[in-house]
Amino acid sequence: MPKLKRSETDERPTDFVEALDRGLRLLQCFGTTAGPMTLSDLARAADLPRATTRRMLFTLQRGGFASGDGKLFALTPHVLTLAASYLRSSQLVAVLQPLLDRIATAAQEISSLAVLDGDEVVFIARGGPTRVFSGGLEIGYRLPAFCTSVGRAMLGQLDDAELAARLTTMKREALTPQTVTDPKALLARIAADRAQGYALVDREAEPHFRSISVPVRRYDGVIVAAINMGAHVDRVPARELVDRFLPLLRDGAEAVRSQLL
Repeated sequence: MPKLKRSETDERPTDFVEALDRGLRLLQCFGTTAGPMTLSDLARAADLPRATTRRMLFTLQRGGFASGDGKLFALTPHVLTLAASYLRSSQLVAVLQPLLDRIATAAQEISSLAVLDGDEVVFIARGGPTRVFSGGLEIGYRLPAFCTSVGRAMLGQLDDAELAARLTTMKREALTPQTVTDPKALLARIAADRAQGYALVDREAEPHFRSISVPVRRYDGVIVAAINMGAHVDRVPARELVDRFLPLLRDGAEAVRSQLL
């Protein structure tokens, strides 16, 4: 019999590269505190032996991703090439950046693009009226999905049973006094957002900020991201988000749908 070719999706235990996994974990540990970290701090944060951590740090230094004097270690700007590779290769960013700029100019407010990463949202692009940003969410900024408008817009893709299970298992800590954490209440809100086609979150993720988001769908209707606009509560009332911002977001998301594969 002819030998069957193994599918690229078939995973074997020998396919997992533990050293690479450990190195990536170590890179992420630098963000747990501000400033340089000691070898012991990094080993503890990454849950790795000191000897292994030392070898990883030496490798990162050789590659230009870390610097150190033997006692304290820090990441170098070369690490940003990893994020830049993602942004340059992302079809979402390429297609939606011009849209974000257009709607931000039309509304004279900052607009943002976010994707789901586990139970969090990550902001991967934004547009502003002048392309000089004095505020708003930075690219790479992360927030819990359950209490953000972009997160709820994307979680709405799940059916009620899947959504209930997801909400029950995810971490739900209140970020402000207005944050809704009860899974049943969240299920009802996200289901309502799904039905109306947008999500509005008022001071749940940040105490003085409200935002409105719509899902971004690719050509086949699958939600792949969300775009939002928001403002300080003292400056823009919730009704204005719906009346002025929502049409811009909806039209923009629909305009790019056929371009997303």
